[in-house]
Amino acid sequence: MSVIYSIGALAREFGVTTRTIRFYQDEGLLSPARRDRTRLFDSRDRTRLKLILRGKRLGFSLAEIREIVDMYEAPPGEAGQLALLIARIEARRARLLRQREDIEVALRELDAVAARCAGRLVSLDRDPETDRDGDPRQDPDRDMGGEPDRESDSEPLGHRGRRGPAVVR
Repeated sequence: MSVIYSIGALAREFGVTTRTIRFYQDEGLLSPARRDRTRLFDSRDRTRLKLILRGKRLGFSLAEIREIVDMYEAPPGEAGQLALLIARIEARRARLLRQREDIEVALRELDAVAARCAGRLVSLDRDPETDRDGDPRQDPDRDMGGEPDRESDSEPLGHRGRRGPAVVR
């Protein structure tokens, strides 16, 4: 006599929700027997669920998982399933290696930008009165003549009495 599993028992065993199992059933990946409204999963369904979840962890699509899992029960059987699985694993591995290379490039670029920013911060701490080229900083509260811009100081926030963007202080 074969072992029968409830949907709740499988959900607990594999750490998924019952909704996940119902989803795989709706997708045709699992086909439990029914007694009234109760789903009755057998060892075949348990094995299929285990393979489905492994496939998802490895990054396979549901279509790929379906192809691999369904091949077990159809010609050429397990040998064909294993050959297909090896091909899918090799393709997935190649994609992951390309992604890793892309991530490593992005990390190097981030490190370089962070180092430049840190260096700039150090130079600002050393001499806050000069810009990065060593030229004296312009005080944004002074106009070109070096005097405070009294006209804009008396204007309401966001007023555009002069040409250019609104100045908010």
